[in-house]
Amino acid sequence: MIRERHLSIGLLAGLLAVALWAMLADQPFTITLATRVAILALAAAGLNIALGIGGLVSLGHAAFFGLGGYVMGVLAFHAQTYAPLELGPFSIAGTKSMPVIWLVALCVSGLAALVIGLLSLRTSGVYFIMITLAFGQMFYYFAISWSAYGGEDGLSIYVRNAFPGLNTLVPIQFFVICYVILCLVLFLHARIARSPFGLALNAARQAPMRVQTVGLDPTRLKLAAFVLSGAITGLAGALFADLYRFVSPTMFSWQMSGELIVLIILGGVARLCGPVVGAVVFVLLEHLLGGLTDFWHVWLGVILLLIVLFARGGIIGMLSGRAAAHD
Repeated sequence: MIRERHLSIGLLAGLLAVALWAMLADQPFTITLATRVAILALAAAGLNIALGIGGLVSLGHAAFFGLGGYVMGVLAFHAQTYAPLELGPFSIAGTKSMPVIWLVALCVSGLAALVIGLLSLRTSGVYFIMITLAFGQMFYYFAISWSAYGGEDGLSIYVRNAFPGLNTLVPIQFFVICYVILCLVLFLHARIARSPFGLALNAARQAPMRVQTVGLDPTRLKLAAFVLSGAITGLAGALFADLYRFVSPTMFSWQMSGELIVLIILGGVARLCGPVVGAVVFVLLEHLLGGLTDFWHVWLGVILLLIVLFARGGIIGMLSGRAAAHD
């Protein structure tokens, strides 16, 4: 466990060091890649709470990722056009404030996760997977038909949202924002895993009947984890949209949900920094091989296959030499 903790600290320190080196070397594109790693790791870390601790294999987390992205896109769009958002009797002004956008993204994604979780958790196993997938696809096709915000062409934002005291147009400053949020979420994940709630959730994953006999409701435990997971993934979606200043229906696609699961499996399910390792591997392969061939996912598939067959604890488990509790 100590080796894994040191490995996690070294990994986070390495990601920060790469960004700082890129700043000193005047390599803004490298900083953007590091920011992409941090945001994807954040989204996967959100899913890892539900998947790693609660055992909830969701193929619909792209719904929350996309909701966070569209919250940012819609609010920023109305801010740049100076036209309020009309919701029946309510008129909501747009905003360029990152904290406000994050709060709305957390609330909207968390509320959506609550509704989806209440329905999906009536089932289990493959049925749970398919229901979450269906919800994700519903949001995807809704976004395609939402012509007011670009439809299938997506929506471009011509402003970078603001954070008090920082110039978010400077790549290193925006990276620091994403990096700090990632570290806070990983700290939250670590505390949850060791808390009574986390232990009860882990027990509900392994033996729900025994949890019920001691007076706890396994469904409520899983629902709480699902809502928290969805809210964090929605926050990552808002940051992702802010990074590229663009949102599109692809943020809702099932491929996005699959990529988040792949990131977790690469690094190690239930591993604290498993999503970070997975994001690093994914972005490096995308950057290094994407320019050579459109079929770079083949090599990602080969790596994933080797990890599933020979390193069930993921890259983190292979390097730390310690099996997770459920391996």
